[in-house]
Amino acid sequence: MTDFRLTALAQSLPDTVPFVGPETEERARSRLFDARLGANENVFGPSPIAVRVMAETQHWMYGDPESFELREALADHLGIRPDMIVVGEGIDGLLGYLVRIMVGPGDAVVTSDGAYPTFNYHVAGYGGVLHKVPYRHDDHEDLAALFKKAAEVKAKLVYLANPDNPMGTAHDGTDIVAALAHLPKDTLLVLDEAYLECAPPQVALPLPMDDPRVIRMRTFSKAYGLAGARVGYALGAPELIRAFEKVRNHFGMNRAAQAGALAALDDQTWLRSVQARIVASRNRIADIARKNGLKPIPSAANFVAIDCGGGPEYAKTVLHEMIARGVFIRMPFAEPQNRCIRISCGTPAQLDILAEVLPVAIRASEMG
Repeated sequence: MTDFRLTALAQSLPDTVPFVGPETEERARSRLFDARLGANENVFGPSPIAVRVMAETQHWMYGDPESFELREALADHLGIRPDMIVVGEGIDGLLGYLVRIMVGPGDAVVTSDGAYPTFNYHVAGYGGVLHKVPYRHDDHEDLAALFKKAAEVKAKLVYLANPDNPMGTAHDGTDIVAALAHLPKDTLLVLDEAYLECAPPQVALPLPMDDPRVIRMRTFSKAYGLAGARVGYALGAPELIRAFEKVRNHFGMNRAAQAGALAALDDQTWLRSVQARIVASRNRIADIARKNGLKPIPSAANFVAIDCGGGPEYAKTVLHEMIARGVFIRMPFAEPQNRCIRISCGTPAQLDILAEVLPVAIRASEMG
């Protein structure tokens, strides 16, 4: 069979994916990167207790389709009820489920131009219509513009990452609460909080977890160091959380990932040590940038966006020169954020490599 009967929607979509992984680039280069500083992973790793528990898991068993123990533990940790929580295959998987239950062909959805692209990928995949607003001039997402656009297009969903990816900037939770007064009553705010554990306390949204205006997405991939396990969870009104049961992959969570997340959540001492290392790493990245005449943007995430000062083509050249010298980094893809490169937090040894390679890459970019 050569004429596969794809849907008209599938046939209309571009042959693209949101990201090209560092492994793809390593295969193309035929060698590993010396410093992997582009995927916003937690290079400090998960709790050693979580690693041991995952290794000892009985892998011949499917994961609990209800993620019962993890949801109970999260409920206790957050002081909420388990029926406000759904666990899924990372935030990416949960975004896909949310879009599936909320967005049909032609439905309007609002996001920022240059914000996390996987959300857009899901919306396009279900036939939704994306409406984008620019970031503010201070590299923050524009709350007022997002909610105004939602009212104009009668959007079902508005996507906001706080802290933001790719810029690392963050709004105080109280500012989001104030802005919600202008969110249309039939629009749901999708609040992506992947980097919340990396941020100062005031970034958290001071609203009940079951506030029907908001669904929050969180993950064990960043501060908890379990990106490879793919464990995310959504927090919201029980009526909305129940709707996920209609579409989610009930055996999508593997048993080792569930056990690892449970152990990681219990080891808050390790989490605090990682948070301290993230702060130290952000500070050193910023210092390296300044020493090379670049401008770091204050970050509440586990990476730092750095303004290269020469526009998108110059930033792209710096990125390519860094990759050519064995340092994997990324950059925003939309203007004006694409004047920047983005560097994930690293170990002291990795940041030593960054400090050595960055000035060489800058000189090569200027000569080119």
